[in-house]
Amino acid sequence: MDLHKVYPVNKRRVVALDGVDLSVEQGEVYGVVGQSGAGKSTLLRCVNLLERPTSGRVAVDGRDLTALGSADLRRARRRIGMVHQHFALLSSRTVAGNIAFPLENAGVPRRRRTARVAELLDLVGLGDKAKAHPAQLSGGQKQRVGIARALASDPAVLLSDEATSALDPDTTESILELLRDLNRELGLTILLITHEMDVIKRICDSAAIMESGAFLESGKVLDLIATPGSRLASSLFPLPRTDAPDAVSVTYPRAYDEPLMSELTRRFGVDVNILAGAVEQVAGTSVGRLNVQIQGERREGALRFLTDKGLLVQEAGR
Repeated sequence: MDLHKVYPVNKRRVVALDGVDLSVEQGEVYGVVGQSGAGKSTLLRCVNLLERPTSGRVAVDGRDLTALGSADLRRARRRIGMVHQHFALLSSRTVAGNIAFPLENAGVPRRRRTARVAELLDLVGLGDKAKAHPAQLSGGQKQRVGIARALASDPAVLLSDEATSALDPDTTESILELLRDLNRELGLTILLITHEMDVIKRICDSAAIMESGAFLESGKVLDLIATPGSRLASSLFPLPRTDAPDAVSVTYPRAYDEPLMSELTRRFGVDVNILAGAVEQVAGTSVGRLNVQIQGERREGALRFLTDKGLLVQEAGR
């Protein structure tokens, strides 16, 4: 909490983290999105204390890592798995050998290691690749090995460092599905960083937008979508701006069975012209945005009706 990280560079102070408050609930998938240089990777390294923050406190799985000595910190890190952007596999080892590596370092007996590796290979869908080497695998398969290795020590928290950015769209989809399945089946808490808004839309329960070492906004994804002026909402649904008179942007934070736009014309006698729209699955819920031109004497009443129905109505293009 309240993390600061400052690097001295050529007699200057470079602020990488500027008072970041991050709270991830047990069992949720939390995404941090931002452009390169926003501080995302520094934040992730501070979570497992590969980077020690200049100030602030880091607690993972109920333990204050910043208060631990080196031996206790090494043990605590075994409860934190890490998935890397470029796989970080050992080319000289087989798939099974890569997954077994952290278990060997932890002193797990051979028989238990073998059983655990077989279990993990089945879990990530690579049961037939135990004896293959990384050079024989596709990018998606390599990332599945990386995920299996990160799960080897049965972590409570999984950290994902741009795990899909080096993959093609179809492979990205399969890896995101795997992460979401692991979250649900194992109750695994996942903190991921990404520059891809689609990753946030696809699997995250909560999210934060990061810029210049600080969070611009954070919270439950569905709550942010329903928040006026949310940058996350406008990024998830980038509708074109419009100069049409009397145009508004209407956000549906959940699915509706009612034909609300049709009801406006019947109840209020207004003209409704849909200018643009998008409907997406976000956090497992159908949500959408419309740019709508609403004209007529009872326009204000029609807008209040939409607001009373739980829709977010604001100036079009925001």
